[in-house]
Amino acid sequence: MRRTPFVPLVLLLAALIVAACQQQPAAAPTPQVIERTVVVEKTVVVEKEKPVEQTVVVEVTPTPVDYGNVVILSTQAKPIEEQEKMRGIVLADFPGTPEFIAEDEGVLIDRVVAEAQAGQGSVDVIIALHGTFPVLLAENTLMDVSDLMAELSDRGIPEKFVELGKLGTDTQYYIPIMQATYIFAANKAALEYLPEGADPEALTYAQLRDWGRNIQEATGEQMLGFPAGERGLMHRFLEGYLYPSYTGTMVTGFRSEEAVTMWQEFQDIWQYANVQSVAYEFMQEPLLAEEVWVAFDHTARLINAFKERPDDFVALPAPSGPAGLGFMPVIVGAAIPANAPNPEGAKELIKYLTQPEVQVAILREIGFFPVTDVDFPGYVSVGIRMEGEAVAKQAAAPNAIPALLPVGLGEKGGEFNKVYRDTFTRIVLNGEDIQTVLEEEAANLQAILDDTGAPCWPPDPPSEGACQVK
Repeated sequence: MRRTPFVPLVLLLAALIVAACQQQPAAAPTPQVIERTVVVEKTVVVEKEKPVEQTVVVEVTPTPVDYGNVVILSTQAKPIEEQEKMRGIVLADFPGTPEFIAEDEGVLIDRVVAEAQAGQGSVDVIIALHGTFPVLLAENTLMDVSDLMAELSDRGIPEKFVELGKLGTDTQYYIPIMQATYIFAANKAALEYLPEGADPEALTYAQLRDWGRNIQEATGEQMLGFPAGERGLMHRFLEGYLYPSYTGTMVTGFRSEEAVTMWQEFQDIWQYANVQSVAYEFMQEPLLAEEVWVAFDHTARLINAFKERPDDFVALPAPSGPAGLGFMPVIVGAAIPANAPNPEGAKELIKYLTQPEVQVAILREIGFFPVTDVDFPGYVSVGIRMEGEAVAKQAAAPNAIPALLPVGLGEKGGEFNKVYRDTFTRIVLNGEDIQTVLEEEAANLQAILDDTGAPCWPPDPPSEGACQVK
């Protein structure tokens, strides 16, 4: 039996093992776990929708307002030119069809009364002076407009004017829509001579006297002025300013103790008046000529001074006396006949006439001043604005005493005025005894009142029958 050699085989296996061990890579190291906190900052932008406000314009065509045909019968704006201005300018924007008809007072009264008696009216609005309405009320032709007056309470119509529209009753029968009146005008050169502490827009008659005296002492001239000429309006000053300011009346207190005091004090004032006052008729002329520095007159007779030299003059309310600030407004009112065919249209037209822009249009076109609170726009001339502001302050004075034009005298109106002018001439110019003159002229005054049967009118209290001098 043959044997395989053992030793060489063993040696061969050992060599192979060693070779294998030399070719095998080194064992990998044991991995280590390292804990690490990493902070990563990241800005994330989040978009958020904002609400968007949008104005959506929706065009809506309004239904036109039309208050229909409104017939207006008026004793004012009678000249053809003024009628055209009423129709073409003042009433142009009224949302209806206004028909403006100008008539004399007698014709207007006859038409309204006749239509009331017939029970069928054609007139919607009556525009007239205060004195026309008592006649119409006596014929039961006027509608109660108290509710309308309440709607217009924010217009700023002076309470004294509102009261006049009640015609001595508790019911509103007309709405005041415009006015004219009388004021004072002064050259600015006179202002430095005002009495100490005097407010030129709130003078008393005693301060007016002292003002005239101060001017005379400084200049040697009598610089107060009054329209006492033949065609001047001195009687309106006496009837509507002096008498109410001292007696609170125009007629009933004609010969009272207060009237005696009034004439005594006016004699003192007159000594500082330019001696040419007895010939003056339109005070704008002596003001412009600087013959006088302080003057009284109707606004229409002063306006040229303010228009031509607005920087040289100031417009002032009238002074006050012991009883208050007497002044004579020429009040124009609007009423509605009881049988008006279009009363709603009539009310809307009266509201329209009291709007500020329409009040200014009335002033510009026909010369009547507003009765409402208005801010005069830039296109109104400086002169008119000056007068308008003085007129408004005078009417709104807390102590104002409106004294209306004489009512119910008819053709005797001139004789009534003559009594006051004659009284002035006898007492102030001729120096006659005051009480004697007042007694004699009171008899003349009473004869006129008895002959006409005219009842008392403001500021005198209402009377039954003819007004009586006390």
